[in-house]
Amino acid sequence: MHFPRLDVDQIKIRPIETGGSDRKFYRIRCSPDQTVILVKYNLEHEENRHYVQIAKFLDAHGIRVPKIYFHDPAEGLVWIEDLGESDLYSYRRENWLVRRAFYDSALDQIATLHSLPESTCVETKEYLPAEFNASLYVWEQNYFFENCLGRHFGVDDGKLASLATLPALNQIAEQLASLPRVLVHRDFQSQNIIIRNGQAYLIDFQGMRPGLAEYDLASLLYDPYVDLTEAERAELIAYYREEQIKNGTTVNGEFDSKLRLCAMQRLMQALGAYGFLGLVKGHKHFLKHLPAAMKLLRSIVAELTGLDKLERTLEELLAR
Repeated sequence: MHFPRLDVDQIKIRPIETGGSDRKFYRIRCSPDQTVILVKYNLEHEENRHYVQIAKFLDAHGIRVPKIYFHDPAEGLVWIEDLGESDLYSYRRENWLVRRAFYDSALDQIATLHSLPESTCVETKEYLPAEFNASLYVWEQNYFFENCLGRHFGVDDGKLASLATLPALNQIAEQLASLPRVLVHRDFQSQNIIIRNGQAYLIDFQGMRPGLAEYDLASLLYDPYVDLTEAERAELIAYYREEQIKNGTTVNGEFDSKLRLCAMQRLMQALGAYGFLGLVKGHKHFLKHLPAAMKLLRSIVAELTGLDKLERTLEELLAR
């Protein structure tokens, strides 16, 4: 109906396997050299309905995302540009020189998003989920305790409660919530960055909201899907800071501290998601990423004060 020039007899449809999303993706081959992606989304989820508006907003501000060809909101269908199947994750075994260029390109895009002025962000505010606040940070922490430590590792309710109520955790939530916010992707990890012709494109950005730039950076640098050395992380942090300064954003001495706290939050959120998706939704492949994420979280927690009890628990669980 919406693409009358396409030859129906030539069209081939192939489902695309995705992560934990409730959306369904299909690669539509219209001719030997032309494909598009069809996204079928759940109308009940608010975030899904705003994908198109956010995509257009990002594109208008020079951030590389898939082009939107057609949106049918009544049916929950979006036809979008096919950027190919090469995400940043697929290059994880390449040498650092190759990967570094792709990471730099991804950081260029996210730094552009983070540097958008508040006056610009107002135009898309109605399409965004709730901003990062203390309640959301506490929710991420509890998501981890319930679905990772409780559901996966079988930690009893009493111990979970004693860990979840550590004063330091609430203080971290309050501290992060008190800081100035920018627009963040919210799920800026290797499988949500497509590499096309050597350049990074962002996908799965429907969770974009006001938050801390360091949260996005932590999502990429402490990505359990990919092994990064400390030296590689240091290079990428230095590059991002340079890009922020070029964009006119002041990078102060609290940057490293905020990055550590955001890394803790992000890893808790990811571990909670792995437990929930793997054990409740039946996507068992997520469970294989638990050990890597737990090790990263332990290394971060070890650097924070007031979390000795949590650090010991993580060590005990990793030793099993």
